[in-house]
Amino acid sequence: MQQIYLVGGAVRDGLLGHFHTPHARPDGTSHADRDWVVVGATPESMVAQGFLPVGRDFPVFLHPKTREEYALARTERKTARGYHGFAFHTQPDVTIEQDLARRDLTVNAMAIPLEALDEDGCFDPKHAPVIDPYGGQTDLRHKVLRHVTHAFHEDPVRILRMARFAARWPDFSVAPETQALMQGMVAHGEVDHLVPERVWQELSRGLMEQRPSRMLEVLRACDALRVLLPEVDALWGVPQRAEHHPEVDTGVHLGLVLDMSAQLNAPLPVRFACLCHDLGKGSTPTHQLPRHLGHEQRSVQLLQRVCEHWRVPRDCKELAEVVAREHGNIHRSTDLNATALLRLLDRCDALRRPERFAQVLQACECDARGRLHHHNTPYPQQERLWTGLQAALAVPTAPIAATVAGSVGTTTQPPNLGEQIAHAIARARSAAIAQALQISTSGPAHPAGA
Repeated sequence: MQQIYLVGGAVRDGLLGHFHTPHARPDGTSHADRDWVVVGATPESMVAQGFLPVGRDFPVFLHPKTREEYALARTERKTARGYHGFAFHTQPDVTIEQDLARRDLTVNAMAIPLEALDEDGCFDPKHAPVIDPYGGQTDLRHKVLRHVTHAFHEDPVRILRMARFAARWPDFSVAPETQALMQGMVAHGEVDHLVPERVWQELSRGLMEQRPSRMLEVLRACDALRVLLPEVDALWGVPQRAEHHPEVDTGVHLGLVLDMSAQLNAPLPVRFACLCHDLGKGSTPTHQLPRHLGHEQRSVQLLQRVCEHWRVPRDCKELAEVVAREHGNIHRSTDLNATALLRLLDRCDALRRPERFAQVLQACECDARGRLHHHNTPYPQQERLWTGLQAALAVPTAPIAATVAGSVGTTTQPPNLGEQIAHAIARARSAAIAQALQISTSGPAHPAGA
């Protein structure tokens, strides 16, 4: 007899009072972040009911109306190292309890029969008939993240998922036995076989959670951060000048910056830029500490390696490069005159890509406020640079180019005409910036703006 169950995160969140209710797509179908498992069915019977098969590794089907995914109940068997090293068994006699046993955490290993849901896919958390063979409800109440069975160690992606859930629920603790299991997985080399796509998928999701620093804490605690992101792991224990960084430790600073990016609801490229902005400080020669001369360029080089290794999307990579290279200059930009400020805007490609520059400024704000006792410190550099950029963008360049070209007075275009036009436009933009900010176009300027 066929039976359909709502499983996984939708059950967990429903018990917490957060329901994954469907919403309509433009084509009339519905979608919600819900997982369904079908017990007692075969691929043939699913197709006969109108379901569309889409699974490559194991039988998954799209509902004929809602287009939500329905998977046949299955068990797993480890066959090789890494994420893909599994064999799956799907037969009508596989029970819901057996299917739940293959899941990662107890809080994700619960199910509710379809008939117990109302028409919106919701249920009464106090009276719903929850199938909970591994104590997920107890762990929810006690705020504990715990693995379901020892099979957890067969899939190294689960370490990343654990870290991501810890970042989502920072008040949940990791069960000691699960912590020990993850440490053993790392020690036995399971994490070495993760594929870039899955690592980036989980890291990016973790960066977008409520407290991204918790993800790094959990990965460090089981030594996975050293394997996956040694450039980031190297930051802990590295001192900074206390007058600028009261928290001193560079790794602690990184956590504060990431959590500030979450507080400001920053998009993923900004959060990734925050992750990588100070990587160069992990390779500062010991004799220079606590100063970090030239760490900006070292940060750019290291983040390029990270991006290549984990196939980071281009928008994240490019933003991170600008922030790593220029964040110090942006912090010190209140000392720049208009000409030096324009050079800074040019280096950031702000005139051509103002939307990206807005994200650069947000990342720098996170860096400035992500310090001990500086949580609520204003960041006037952001408004000042944005005002200067708008003034520069408002300068009409076509009339300037025409004036310069007309002043040449010859029928043959001189070879340096383009350079003359560029200089004239730069002068006009510097003047506009100076007027908007009421500063000088020349004179003393901080060396960082040169």
